[in-house]
Amino acid sequence: MDPTSMTPVWMPIVEKSVFRFDESESARKEAAPTVSFANPRLREEEIEIKFPESNKPDFIPEFKFDGAQQIVTLKLPEGTSFYGTGEVGGSVERTGKRIYTWNTDAWGYNQNTTSLYQSHPWLFAVLPSGQAVGVLTDTTRRCEIDLRKEAYIRIIAAAPYPVITFGPFPTPDALMTSLSRAIGTMQMPPKWALGYQQCRWSYETADRVLEVATTFREKKIPCDVVWMDIDYMEDFKCFTFKKEAFPDPKGMLDELNGKGFKGIWMLDPGIKAEEGYGAYDSGCEEDVWVLSANGKPYVGECWPGSVVFPDFLNKKTRKWWANLVKDFADVGVDGIWNDMNEPAVFKTVTKTMPETNIHRGDEEIGGTQSHAHYHNVYGMFQARSTYEGMLLACKNKRPFVLTRAAFIGAHRYAATWTGDNLSNWEHLSMSIPMAINLGLSGQSFCGPDIGGFGGDSTPKLFSRWIGLGAMFPFARGHSEQGTIDHEPWSFGPEVEELSRLALNRRYRLLPHLYTLFYKAHTTGVPVMTPVFFSDPTNAELREIDDSFLLGSILVKTWSSPKKRDSNAAEPLSKGVWQLFHFDDDHPELPVLFLRGGSIVPTGPVVQHVGETKPTDTVTLLIALDDKGKASGELYEDDGDGFAYQNGDYLITHYEAEKVSNTNANNGEVLIRVASTEGYRERPKRTLKVRVLVGENVQVEGECIDGGELRIQLPTTEDLSKLIMLNRGNLGSNLEKKQSLLDKVFNEHPTIKGMGAVLMPEDLEKGAVFVKVVPWIGGRIMSMVHKPSGYEWMEGRLEYGGYQEFSGTELKSSGWNEEYKVVKRHLAQMEGHEVVGLEGDVGGGLVLAREVLLPHNSLKTIKISSSIVARSVGAGSGGFSRLVCLRIHPTFKIVHPMNSFIIFIAIDGKEHELKPSMAFGEFSIKGSNRPNGKWTLLDFETGLGVVNRFDVNEVERCHVNWGPGSVTLELWSKERPVSKDTPLSISHEYDLIDTHN
Repeated sequence: MDPTSMTPVWMPIVEKSVFRFDESESARKEAAPTVSFANPRLREEEIEIKFPESNKPDFIPEFKFDGAQQIVTLKLPEGTSFYGTGEVGGSVERTGKRIYTWNTDAWGYNQNTTSLYQSHPWLFAVLPSGQAVGVLTDTTRRCEIDLRKEAYIRIIAAAPYPVITFGPFPTPDALMTSLSRAIGTMQMPPKWALGYQQCRWSYETADRVLEVATTFREKKIPCDVVWMDIDYMEDFKCFTFKKEAFPDPKGMLDELNGKGFKGIWMLDPGIKAEEGYGAYDSGCEEDVWVLSANGKPYVGECWPGSVVFPDFLNKKTRKWWANLVKDFADVGVDGIWNDMNEPAVFKTVTKTMPETNIHRGDEEIGGTQSHAHYHNVYGMFQARSTYEGMLLACKNKRPFVLTRAAFIGAHRYAATWTGDNLSNWEHLSMSIPMAINLGLSGQSFCGPDIGGFGGDSTPKLFSRWIGLGAMFPFARGHSEQGTIDHEPWSFGPEVEELSRLALNRRYRLLPHLYTLFYKAHTTGVPVMTPVFFSDPTNAELREIDDSFLLGSILVKTWSSPKKRDSNAAEPLSKGVWQLFHFDDDHPELPVLFLRGGSIVPTGPVVQHVGETKPTDTVTLLIALDDKGKASGELYEDDGDGFAYQNGDYLITHYEAEKVSNTNANNGEVLIRVASTEGYRERPKRTLKVRVLVGENVQVEGECIDGGELRIQLPTTEDLSKLIMLNRGNLGSNLEKKQSLLDKVFNEHPTIKGMGAVLMPEDLEKGAVFVKVVPWIGGRIMSMVHKPSGYEWMEGRLEYGGYQEFSGTELKSSGWNEEYKVVKRHLAQMEGHEVVGLEGDVGGGLVLAREVLLPHNSLKTIKISSSIVARSVGAGSGGFSRLVCLRIHPTFKIVHPMNSFIIFIAIDGKEHELKPSMAFGEFSIKGSNRPNGKWTLLDFETGLGVVNRFDVNEVERCHVNWGPGSVTLELWSKERPVSKDTPLSISHEYDLIDTHN
C-alpha cells in the first residue's frame, strides 16, 4: 500500500525549544516507553511555558504510515550539515550516508559498514547560520536513517515511535546541554580512568600481567591500567579464574595496585550452560535467562560453547547479575569490561539471537517483548547492571565500566570504544570522526584501540597512532590474539621514546582533561569536539575530520602516512591561536594550539594518576585574545568517590588581562583568581604561568596559587627576533628527528603509476570485447558488441562501468581498491579468455572476480564473483562483519524512452519496465524477482543485453534509471562469511542483436 501522509501532533517537553512529535494522538499512546531519557516522565509530560506563542517548533517533520513502518521526513535549510548517529564509519559530516541502527558484532568493519556495535538514532545538525538542531528518533527498534539527500532527513522504523526535536539553539554547546537534560550526562569517572591503559587479547598469566606492568615502570612510560581479556577465565566461564594461570588473582591485583596500576577484567553476557557452574546454576534457580519463542531458555553459541543469556531487561536479572559482580569485585577488581553484548552469537547468519526470542522486560520499559524490540538496548542494560554491581561492591568508589554494545543513554553507566578496529591507516583515520560523533551523540568517554586491534601494526603506524590516541578521552592500547606485541616498547627504541613523549603529554594535560570531564558531567558538552565548535558559522570547518578540539586546545593531526605539511604551524580556524608544546615537539606527534582568550591548567609528568598530589605545581597556559584578555578554570576533587556531589570540590576561575606599565614598553599581563566554587580548600602550592605570545615563544612567571602575578611582555622587536630564532632551531630539530625516523620506519608505499599494474586487461572473442582495469576497483570499463560497434558500458575511468561492492551501500568497499591480477589466459586462438582479480576489502576479506569469455559462445561474458574470508578475526568466532555482494553494472542507453527491461518473475508474471521522465530507482524482491534472467533492450537499434544468473544466489534485483543509463543490479543476501562460507554470485551477459 502507498504510505499515507499524516499531520503530526506535537507538544513541548523538557524545556523551551524541545518538542515531541507523534503521528497521531493514538500513536502517542501506543508508543513504547523511552529508555534513552534519564527521567522517562520528561518525555511524557507537556511543559508549561509562560509565553507559549514564543515556543513553537521552527521545523515540523512529516509522518507517513505504510501499514507497518512509520516514515518520518524533515527538511532543513540548504547548507545544513549533519553529525551524530553515534558509532558509524566514514567522514565526520554525515550527509550522503544511510545508517541502520542494529547493534552488530562487526569485526573488520570499514568506512561503509552500515551497522556497528552501537545504536544512536540521534542527529546533530548545524544550520547555515551556525545554529544547532537535534533530532532524536526515540525507538529501540531497527531504524534506518537516510541522509543521502542534502539537508533532508528520512527515518524509517516500525510504527509507532515519537520524534523529539531540539532547537534551534544559538551554539552547538547549547544543543548538547539541552540533549543532556533529556538523556542525562555521563557519570564523573575515577581520575585514574583518564590515564593510559594497556590491553591485549590476552595476557594469559598473572606473571605476564605483572611483567608488562613492571616494564612500564622500568621504562618510565606512564600507564594506569592493565586489562584482562577472556583467557583469564576457566573455560571462558565468567566470574572464574584459571587456576594454573591466575592462581591468586587477589594477590596479583594487590601487587598491581602496589605498582600504581588498576586491573580491569572482562565479563561477557554468555553464561556457559553447564550444571555445577555457579553462575549457571543460580541463574536457573532465579529464572533469569532470555527465552526462545517456545518459552524455554535460549541456548546459543559463544566462546564457552553452548551459552544462555541473562535477560538484563528484567530488574530481577539485573539484581542477580549485580550481586555476582559484587562478589567478583570483592577480589579486588577495579573495573569491568562488558564485551560481546550486542549480543554476539556464533554460527548464525545474523550474528545474534533470533528476533523472536522473548525478553520479560520491566513494565516501565515496555514489559514482555521480542528480541527485535530490545536487541539494541541489551548491552546498555548489561552495562547498567554491571555498574550497579560495582556500586554494591564499594559505594565510596566511582565504578568504571566499559561496554562494546550501547544505545543512546548508555553513557550514564559506561565508557565505550570503537570496537574491533584494524591496524591500518584507514582505521587510524576513521578513529577521529567516530570518536567525535560518539561524543556528539552523548557518549563522551570513548576512543579507539590504539595501534589497531586486528593485524600487525608497523612502527610508523603505531607512532602516529600513539601520538593521536594519547589525546582521546579514552586512551587504551589493545591488540588481537596472534598479532605481534603492540606495547609501546615493542617497535624499537625510537618508537618507545616517541610513545613516552606522547603519554607524558597526556599526563601533563590531565588537569585540563579532568576539568573537561567535569564539564561533560555537568553540561553534556563532549570532552572532544569537532573543529567547527570554534566557529559554527564557518562552513569550511564542518568537514574537517583529521583534527579536533579538547576544550580550547586545537589538536591538529595527520591521520594518513603523509608527513606534516609546510603549514603545520597554521591553525585551522580563524582568530587568535597560539602554538605550544612541552619541549616535546616531534614530527610524528599532533600539533597543539591554544585559542586566544583561554587559560588551560597543566600538571607535572607522573607515571600514574596515583602519584599526583593536590600540592603539585599547577602550570597555566595562557593565550590572550585580540582584546588582551583570557579566562579558564581548573576543577579539582578527590579523584574518586562521591563527596564532590555534596560540594567537596574546588573550581578555580582564573583570569588574565594585558595592562599597561610605565616600566614595560609592551605592557604586562596580570593573572589572578577571578572566583571559586565549592568548599574544598585551596592547597598550598606553586602556580607557574606560561603566556604564549607567538610561535612557541612564551614569557613565564610564578607565584603562590591564589595570589596575583604580573609578567612583563616582550617588545615587538624582541618578539620578532625570538620567533625567528625559534623557527630556525625548531625546523632543524624536526628535520633531524624526521630523518632518523625515516630510516627506522623504512616504509616505501607503492606509488601508483609504476609498473604493469596500470595496464588494462583486454579480453576479445567472437562478438564481444571487454576491457578490465585492475588498479581501480577491478572494474569493467568497456563492453563492446563488435558487430555493431556499440559500447554498452557507461562511465569514465574514475567511476561507472561494471563495479562490485561488498555492502548494500554504493561505494562500499570493493569499488575503488587496487585489484591484483591472479590469473591470466589471454590471446588464445581457440578455447577461452579469462582474467582473475582479487581486491582486499578489509577485515580479512577479499573480493575475488573472474571474467571469462567461454570457448562455447561468441557473444557471452561470464563473471564469477565471491567475497572470500582469508583471515577474519577470531574475535568474532571466525566470521566477518555483515557483507553483501552487490553487482552494479551501468549500461549506456542511446534511446532512453525507447528502452525496456523485460523479464518473467519467479511467480510467472511477465514484467516490462521502462523509464519515466522522473527516472528513479527501485528494488525487486521475493517472488517478483526475475526467474534467473532479465533483458535490457533498445527497440530502436535492436541491441540488447541478456543477464542470466542463479536465482538462489540473488536475493534482490535493483534498477536505477538515469537520463542516459540504467543499472541492472544483483544483490546477494547480507550475512557474515567465514573461510568455509564465502558469498558468491555467478552470472553472465549475452550481447545480442535482435535484427540478426
